[in-house]
Amino acid sequence: MKDHLIIFDTTMRDGEQSPGASMTREEKLRIARQLERMRVDVIEAGFPAASNGDFEAVRAIANVIRDTTVAGLCRANDKDIARGIEALKGANAWRIHTFIATSTLHMEKKLRMSPEQVLEQARLAIRYARNHCPDVEFSPEDGSRSDPDFLCRVLEAVIAEGARTINVPDTVGYAVPQQFGEFIRDLRTRIPNSDKAVWSVHCHNDLGMAVANSLAAVMIGGARQVECTINGLGERAGNTALEEIVMAVRTRSDFFPVQTRIDTTQIVPASRMVSQITGFVVQPNKAVVGANAFAHASGIHQDGVLKNRNTYEIMTAEDVGWTTNKIVLGKLSGRNAFKQRLKELGIELESEDSYNKAFQRFKDLADKKSEIFDEDLHALVSDEAVTPEDEHWKLVHMSQSSGMGERPQAQIVLSEGGTERQAEGHGDGPVDAVFKGIELIAASGAELLLYSVNAVTQGTESQGEVTVRLARAGRIVNGVGADTDIVVASAKAYLSALNKLQDKTERINPQLTA
Repeated sequence: MKDHLIIFDTTMRDGEQSPGASMTREEKLRIARQLERMRVDVIEAGFPAASNGDFEAVRAIANVIRDTTVAGLCRANDKDIARGIEALKGANAWRIHTFIATSTLHMEKKLRMSPEQVLEQARLAIRYARNHCPDVEFSPEDGSRSDPDFLCRVLEAVIAEGARTINVPDTVGYAVPQQFGEFIRDLRTRIPNSDKAVWSVHCHNDLGMAVANSLAAVMIGGARQVECTINGLGERAGNTALEEIVMAVRTRSDFFPVQTRIDTTQIVPASRMVSQITGFVVQPNKAVVGANAFAHASGIHQDGVLKNRNTYEIMTAEDVGWTTNKIVLGKLSGRNAFKQRLKELGIELESEDSYNKAFQRFKDLADKKSEIFDEDLHALVSDEAVTPEDEHWKLVHMSQSSGMGERPQAQIVLSEGGTERQAEGHGDGPVDAVFKGIELIAASGAELLLYSVNAVTQGTESQGEVTVRLARAGRIVNGVGADTDIVVASAKAYLSALNKLQDKTERINPQLTA
């Protein structure tokens, strides 16, 4: 019998730390339901003490997820842990995940604490958490760069206090596979009570080795939990990609002594959902979930695949949820059919009013294009992420004109608190003119960091999905808009980002918080 490899997803916590990737409560709920559908073992829903918004999102997820353990990250202090307990206690199964830095660099420069103080705080934090929650995980931040002797002392102590999962992070992506695998093995060998805990790893991808380091920890070190994110989302170069871990273990079952319980057919739907919600487009040559992952351009390859797929494919597209764009609905489809198809796609909205508004957007879209695909529905529902009451700026009307030898211009009408304001923008192109027109009204002072366009489906009738990333006063947000008119989609995306900048909710990066 193979050992069970626990898949711990931290898309909504560590993945959210990517600049601009912060998610609303409703967006997190959609992702959590998809992760449950995928049969992920543990969902790290957020950092409850970071903000009231994060607390409410974690609590909402804990109250609806029933087949997956829900975890919350907490610093190693009673206040954070108490906040985590309050957010998670409604879950069917829940976990407190607490951490403190153990490397000399972090202890001296960030925490300004002595090793003995760190050891004592870690011990007390686990003791407090275990008095309220039977499932407690401990992470020594920057573990891969920590002194092994000191790390052994800390981990032995927290296991003695009741930590049942020990997660060793490669916080800055410094490790290399062979060394990291041996590092985990040596810790387990040296610590007398190491058999009392499940060993886990959390690797970052700064040197492009997060997946390799995680798998080396499984093979060499005996780790039986891997912390990862959908699409490898995460700060800096990202985290270990869930889809790559899962498919490596499944495809090379002849080599790995472990197996997961993941429903792999849900991988691509999860990838698309996370990409659309965060605005982080998946690169075409991304393993498993990239658009080119199962494409064959070479004539030799095409010939081989036609004769026998195994010649150039080690896994099938269907295994991970790739399907032909399926026409699901049309302009004559009714509300019940629309709602049923959303359910089949794992999309659940918060209220009947939300379904009604989404259905109206569907009917509007059906008037513009004759064939509605699953991807269109995902893009359409993403517009529900910002509810009307959250919209400071609303697009009332826009028109633009451009042509060879003419300077593009755009007429913009926005609503702010029920008051309509209008402006005329001029730019180097139609999108530039629209953005400048919006700024003449909003005067946000935001800096445009990214403008990206992605076709939702194939064909000239496809919706264009636009991502706009804005920065102001240290805050970075993404806005996403979709429409068959790419200029309209651009305006929607820009306003979506502006509305997020209006949200004053503070978010704290747990790795930067002392």
